[in-house]
Amino acid sequence: MAVLAAVALVGGLAGCSAHESRPTKTRAAATATATATAAPYTAPTTDAVAALPEARYNAVIAGLLPFRAKSVPKAMDTVDTIAADAPLYGSDRTTPVAKLAAKNFLGQDTVVVPVRVTGPWSLVLTPARQSLPSKDSGAPAQTSAWIRSDLLQETQQLQDHIVVDVGAQTVSIVDDSGATKQQFSAGVGANGTPTPTGIGYMEARYLDPAQDQTVYPIGLTSLHSSASDEPFGGSDGGLIGIHYQPTHSGAVSHGCVRLDGPSISALNALPLGTPVVMKG
Repeated sequence: MAVLAAVALVGGLAGCSAHESRPTKTRAAATATATATAAPYTAPTTDAVAALPEARYNAVIAGLLPFRAKSVPKAMDTVDTIAADAPLYGSDRTTPVAKLAAKNFLGQDTVVVPVRVTGPWSLVLTPARQSLPSKDSGAPAQTSAWIRSDLLQETQQLQDHIVVDVGAQTVSIVDDSGATKQQFSAGVGANGTPTPTGIGYMEARYLDPAQDQTVYPIGLTSLHSSASDEPFGGSDGGLIGIHYQPTHSGAVSHGCVRLDGPSISALNALPLGTPVVMKG
């Protein structure tokens, strides 16, 4: 089952123990420079941003950066939004390579998840691909890009993350101390279409009658298949979802993660932006 198998629906989807709160990150001023010798930053014009390719779920943008962290970064503890479409930068942080839309494909606020903050810059995860598995055997499952920190508006702090253990065929909710709060059995990718490994985030949730998902919303992650451009066919960008399926055990899917209803409901109680760790 693909996350957006009937991708034609995308345009018509209508909206398709307690912890102490953490200190809020300090956002750098827009006029700050990355180093004492760096040239002052000049923001692109609105028209220039509009002309950039959108880092969307089904986009392939070579200028994005691979993200291959082995553990959840400490900075990955907040969910942000942006007030307007924002430019994204590669490693040189000089020429924008893409834009991040303020609204996602469902017309909802795009969730932005920082994984590193360096002066006036934040490295954030993106919904797009850097390359396709058919052209790059090392295509990363997750991408990242630099954005100006002052464009980010913090909306929520995160306390938990999701761990998909592909080998053990389990999904767990783990708190920020590393303790497992809940664990569920899961169906994962078959040998030819394996569930990728990597760290991403919960990007969106929506019901999709075309996939018989009318009760439990599909949890759409930002991770993509590393084995196939379109494991399920169609044009969903090889996205990996976590969704309800009556058959939810074994290596049985096209890469997505299958759960029963109560397990999906437990995951859907977590905020969008929640980190998703997929490990072998």
